Amino acid sequence: MLGQLDKPHRAFPEGFDPLALDNQLCFPLYAASHAIVKSYGSRLADLDLTYTQYITMMVLWEERTVSVGHLGKRLHLDSGTLTPLLKKLEAKGLVTRRRSQEDERRLDVTVTEKGMALRERAEGVPECVASRINLAPQEVVEMRRLLDKIIVSLDARG
Repeated sequence: MLGQLDKPHRAFPEGFDPLALDNQLCFPLYAASHAIVKSYGSRLADLDLTYTQYITMMVLWEERTVSVGHLGKRLHLDSGTLTPLLKKLEAKGLVTRRRSQEDERRLDVTVTEKGMALRERAEGVPECVASRINLAPQEVVEMRRLLDKIIVSLDARG
């Protein structure tokens, strides 16, 4: 028998349907995320990267060498997703994977020269996507603040 879900901390207003799609916070977040990732499509195809490979490369362009664990935390991805992704990036010559000299249990990922060269070709991608989103700069900052708040809140709860 399934247990009853925890009741929300706040009561809904009279007449509010908590299961109506239009009343969900998750759905517009899902739809917006899907639309944004889709808008990267052709630009990333030119770079021969998927969206997840692209955000992985963004971390590596910033930090050059990171552990797989650190990469997973930054990207909110598990090792089951990262391992095949990193193997593909390594096969393309964009990264190398090596056991850490300090801790044999840790696998480090380093961007290669070829991977760094790809950064120049990718520089126009964020602006191209941003130009398709009809938000003022201050709205983007506020949206990012609210999304970060949601992520931190949900991560803290497991």
